[in-house]
Amino acid sequence: MKEDYLIKVTGIQEIDGESDTVEIMTSGTLMHRDGRFLIKYTERDNDDPRIAIDNSVLVNGDSQVTVIRNIGTESRLILEKGRRHQCIYTTVAGDLSVGVYTEYIKNTLKENVGGKLSLKYSLDFNAGLVSSNELHINITKKEV
Repeated sequence: MKEDYLIKVTGIQEIDGESDTVEIMTSGTLMHRDGRFLIKYTERDNDDPRIAIDNSVLVNGDSQVTVIRNIGTESRLILEKGRRHQCIYTTVAGDLSVGVYTEYIKNTLKENVGGKLSLKYSLDFNAGLVSSNELHINITKKEV
């Protein structure tokens, strides 16, 4: 699969009033089919660059985004505007069952062009708020 897009991913997480921002820049793909977009990219672990994390982001308009991360095992977050989903999130320490509530999804992706996907969501564990999160994915077509 040809990686013909530059993908900048910015994640912002707020826990107990403390904010942390993580940014990555990588190459990847953007595909459009049946009215939905699929973004695929690989990121490297900061502590061990030999570890590759494969990411797939399935975008269904402004209403639903599914984020799939695969690092040997698969984690899947379902983000649906105005709804709460229970998801299994796999970490190096084991699986966690977390609640995910999505406040908003903003999608300006265009076929063969790129665009931006932004969303804001909260994670809860045992009905207690764990974190507020934002995810911004900027996609631009590579120059030929």
